[in-house]
Amino acid sequence: MIRNPILPGFNPDPSICRVGDDYYIATSTFEWYPGVQIHHSRDLVNWRLIRRPLERASQLDMRGNPDSCGIWAPCLSYCDGLFWLVYTDVKRFDGNFKDAHNYIVTAEGVEATWSDPVYVNSSGFDPSLFHDDDGRKWFLNMQWNHRTESFGGSPKSPAFDGILLQEWDERTRRLVGPVKNIFAGSSLGLVEGPHLFKRDGWYYLTVAEGGTGYDHAVTMARSRTIDGPYEMHPNVHLITSKDHPEAALQRAGHGQYVETPDGEAYHTHLCGRPLPPHRRCTLGRETALQKCVWREDGWLYLENGGVVPEVTVQAPAGASEAAEPVVIETDFDEPALPPEFQWLRTPVPERIFSLGWRKGHLRLFGRESIGSWFEQALVARRQEHHAFRAETVVEFAPAGYQQVAGLTHYYNRHKFHALGVTWHETLGRVVTILSCPGDYPNGRLQFPAGSGATVPAGPLHLAMEVRQNDLQFFWKASGQEEWTAIGPVLDAGVISDEGGRGEHGSFTGAFAGMFAFDISGSALPADFDRFRYEAITK
Repeated sequence: MIRNPILPGFNPDPSICRVGDDYYIATSTFEWYPGVQIHHSRDLVNWRLIRRPLERASQLDMRGNPDSCGIWAPCLSYCDGLFWLVYTDVKRFDGNFKDAHNYIVTAEGVEATWSDPVYVNSSGFDPSLFHDDDGRKWFLNMQWNHRTESFGGSPKSPAFDGILLQEWDERTRRLVGPVKNIFAGSSLGLVEGPHLFKRDGWYYLTVAEGGTGYDHAVTMARSRTIDGPYEMHPNVHLITSKDHPEAALQRAGHGQYVETPDGEAYHTHLCGRPLPPHRRCTLGRETALQKCVWREDGWLYLENGGVVPEVTVQAPAGASEAAEPVVIETDFDEPALPPEFQWLRTPVPERIFSLGWRKGHLRLFGRESIGSWFEQALVARRQEHHAFRAETVVEFAPAGYQQVAGLTHYYNRHKFHALGVTWHETLGRVVTILSCPGDYPNGRLQFPAGSGATVPAGPLHLAMEVRQNDLQFFWKASGQEEWTAIGPVLDAGVISDEGGRGEHGSFTGAFAGMFAFDISGSALPADFDRFRYEAITK
């Protein structure tokens, strides 16, 4: 069986592509570097992260991008012996403008080196590329209308001004011919995330609507001609949980259709799994997959007969049961970061970390603050479970309170908890807590452990346990057996899409990782010699 979500943790806007017996899903990465996650499967059940293709400055530079900007809604396809990836780099969040730039990159194989980007347009975000059976290629994206009161964090439908279609000329590598607005969406509004496919002479268009919160939906339409007019699905929405608050998978929307080699139909979608009592999705927007059927009326429907997605659906024949690792540990002995780790914004990672300075250690160079949009030393992996424990060991010798390094539960500059080793004028080297529990727009720090606890010189073990909405930090010195809890139990639920400004105020996901900053400008390094992530199953 397929057990949803198939990609747990922050993996939104899934674009799926099949090549032979191989399936690939590309998901948004926003401000996290390298850009775009691509997972691979051969049975739709077991998925493995195999590539982040936007990995160098010529492809992507997000320094200065605000939180929840960067890479939005990639679309992955295969044609003419190439993989094609289109994506948006969004440069602004708040206010009337988005400054959303769309690009195309290609590669002969997903795991190969991808090309430098070709610029396409900036008229809106969520681009996709459709390869028609006559050899022509068509570029789609939503159109952003800045002449409204639609501000980031409180979207209004008028800013989402329909789905644009224009032909892409591969020979000249530019858009050609007229731009047509082919679909205004349904009454739900906020139409975005277009994907086209063709079947039995019909062009089928799926879009995301309702915003990426609890009213989210996959809406479907079709036309005999690519530029419309498009008629709406009999149910309007193919997938949505908006009228079913009891459903396990909420916020269902934004996905893409795929067929197996045997013609079985499936559709991806993003989803969230909220925790009571505040309905916060602490794992962000995740990727799920639903089994679908074609009916005699020529429309696609969920196999369950309704519109509400299910946690468990039938997999294709021959699929094997997914085996989820409970403990993932790295000792940083390899020359590259383990694939689950990312950092923020910069295409110059050697400025913020190194695996070569000291064998078996990840060295972070203290740069700008933990809330910087430009250059901060923070290396982290996704939270994939509602309950987990993370541990690390750090060696760090601060000379002043402007130098801090340690362990963090991180969402963005306004939503994080951090256990840091630093220096206090009277206590000496201490471990303390820096917390920013969604205090927008001020982003003020809180210090739940006060000045902290004095700690001895040498390596220091740091840990945190998250159990649903609760977070507790711990520390111990090398050679000690028992862990010491520090500070009160913190609100882990705020490290979520709905924390702080609330729904639509941000939409990425929670990370657990290591950080260092040195706002004195001395770039003091911190050495981490392991990182352990363990799901808490009881």
